[in-house]
Amino acid sequence: GAEVIVAGIQAGRTVSSKSGGLSARVEVDVASLESSDLDGIVIPGGWAPDRLRRFDAVKQLVRELDQAGKIVAMICHAGSVGISAGIVKGHRATGSIGIKEDLENAGATWVDEAAFRDGNQVWGRVVADIPAFCRELVAALAQT
Repeated sequence: GAEVIVAGIQAGRTVSSKSGGLSARVEVDVASLESSDLDGIVIPGGWAPDRLRRFDAVKQLVRELDQAGKIVAMICHAGSVGISAGIVKGHRATGSIGIKEDLENAGATWVDEAAFRDGNQVWGRVVADIPAFCRELVAALAQT
């Protein structure tokens, strides 16, 4: 099994989906995490990536995990964090159509598929593709 840690910018804070339907309590600050202690990271979609990409600790952790060949999973708008971390160049990528040009301008090859893996990166297109994204993520985790 996998141990899941909810990390964010501020431990103890409750974060919720843009619709307010789902929420989670942040257990640890991203800045306190060491990439060597993790098997990977799942970056959420929606509005969260626009905020997360502003923090150096987030970009550094994503960059270190990617460089170590660990799982970096991105769905919907999460690819914007991958762009800011500098990890998408030369990879196949998908996500919300709103970041298609951003991904391409960062050197990724846009693929209009529900979900797939490209090396250690797991990609999901949009919220309707969460089941396919989760299947790819579980398959990647099973290989760690």
